Amino acid sequence: MSTSPSPTTAAQLDARYPVLAELSAPARAQLLRSAQWMRVPAGAMLFDDRQACEGFPFVVEGSVRVSKCAPNGRELPLYRVGPGETCIISSSCLLGHEDYNARGVTEADTELMLLPKPVFDAMLGERAFRDFVFHLFAERIADLMQLIEEVAFRKLDQRLAALLLGKGRTIHTTHQHLADELGSVREIVSRLLKGFAEQGLVRLGREQIEILDATGLRRLAADGSAKPG
Repeated sequence: MSTSPSPTTAAQLDARYPVLAELSAPARAQLLRSAQWMRVPAGAMLFDDRQACEGFPFVVEGSVRVSKCAPNGRELPLYRVGPGETCIISSSCLLGHEDYNARGVTEADTELMLLPKPVFDAMLGERAFRDFVFHLFAERIADLMQLIEEVAFRKLDQRLAALLLGKGRTIHTTHQHLADELGSVREIVSRLLKGFAEQGLVRLGREQIEILDATGLRRLAADGSAKPG
């Protein structure tokens, strides 16, 4: 962890987060003076359930996967935080003075700037920063509502079909990774994929899935049927 970025990283920060240029000169100086810079390898846990929130992250490079974890080890992915985005869990914990209620893990080598809580509180007095936080807060809430709708009202085979679409004809992934994406378990996903293969929708290989019938997958994702009604 360091307290000052390289000139290149500082330029990337400004490019990712234009709101910083809208801050008053004293506020921007305070932010940059107090910020803590971190380079974190892929697979590192940034925060976990019931852990105190130390600050507000700005992701310059990389990606952070935020998930809700069950006692049995299963996870439900909530969202990802990429460059230029913010973490709603961190925002809500800082605003509500609560501990984390989810887990954040880096998906790639990640560089981020962490704004300590006292400075985050001070920055909320800046209208541009406050509007930025609450605008992205609203966007994340909308994403989470969509996730709740999918989990509550769509069957797992529909969600799996939707997940496979849009990734190209050949998808290099594991059944475990797909299960993690869906908040399910590998055995169930493997069984569903075998069913997809038997219907001629996909061809399964070692850590590879080839899409054979994208139209059928889209139909399955939409109404639960791979064949025309």
